[in-house]
Amino acid sequence: MGAVSDGDGEFIDVRELTKTFTVRRRTGLLRRTATQVHAVDGISFALRRGEMVGFIGPNGAGKSTTIKMLTGILTPTDGSLRVAGVDPSPSSRLRSSRGGPYQERTRLVRRIGVVFGQRTTLWWDLPLRDSYGLVRRMYRIPRARYEENLARCVELLELGDLLDVPVRQLSLGQRMRGDITAALLHDPDVLYLDEPTIGLDVVSKARVRRFLVALNAELGTTVLLTTHDLSDIEHLCKRVVVIDHGRLMYDGLLSGLHEVGRGERTLVVDLERELPPIEDIPGARTVRTEGPRQWLAFPASASAAPLVSQLAADYPLVDLSLREPAIEDVIARMYAG
Repeated sequence: MGAVSDGDGEFIDVRELTKTFTVRRRTGLLRRTATQVHAVDGISFALRRGEMVGFIGPNGAGKSTTIKMLTGILTPTDGSLRVAGVDPSPSSRLRSSRGGPYQERTRLVRRIGVVFGQRTTLWWDLPLRDSYGLVRRMYRIPRARYEENLARCVELLELGDLLDVPVRQLSLGQRMRGDITAALLHDPDVLYLDEPTIGLDVVSKARVRRFLVALNAELGTTVLLTTHDLSDIEHLCKRVVVIDHGRLMYDGLLSGLHEVGRGERTLVVDLERELPPIEDIPGARTVRTEGPRQWLAFPASASAAPLVSQLAADYPLVDLSLREPAIEDVIARMYAG
């Protein structure tokens, strides 16, 4: 596609994106060999404006490398990408020192926000309030707009008591909320979150998740989220993109991931009395028994209704419950395959 407008088209467009690094290793006293490592290997996907998409994969899959190319930190080896109609490649700003590509890069920076969970963008010895003041000056944010955005983030992320605390004295969860606020003060259209909840406690994670849901609903901010905490994905994203060894493995609805990963749902059946394992229900298999309770597994893509009907007709049921497959297990099966 060409330049992406601010309408309903593809807001982020990635096509056959490749990033190759040359790694040199010592093989002798005076000899080194060079090896080409494909960190990202021809992946393609697109995001529409306002989508919140989970970008997941194991360590070394190429997630952070992809984010760095989308933000302009790294230059792709091959392929193309557009963010809000702009090519974020650093090389584009070097083609001209006056106008043109450089202006495009500047325009892109004003439309994206980035949070790297392992690194802070705040000034270590300054209070949060002073760090935010510097961000306002760098982005030339009008004061009224800055005050409005800061007030919204402070309220939703509960930062009111922390604004005058130096960053070095903040806990990890407090600093992360501070980093998210800094990334949003200039009203970015796209927010890249790279492991935003890493190391956070349960309360801090819940607070960040609620904020991101509100941000996406109220402002329509496009969010690309990478995380190893798959509960983040389940709480925030309907769509996921899965990569492994730099290659695209899945792009679709979170609900469809279970089918691709051969996920299984489980019926937990409580009987009136202890009985032999249930073996005569088509499409289901007993995976565990414990007294009068039995666990029956069946494909995640199948409906539970026929199984429940036959169980109710053939067995003395007291109670039953349905358990969805854990997304961690689904993705583990996918990686193994």
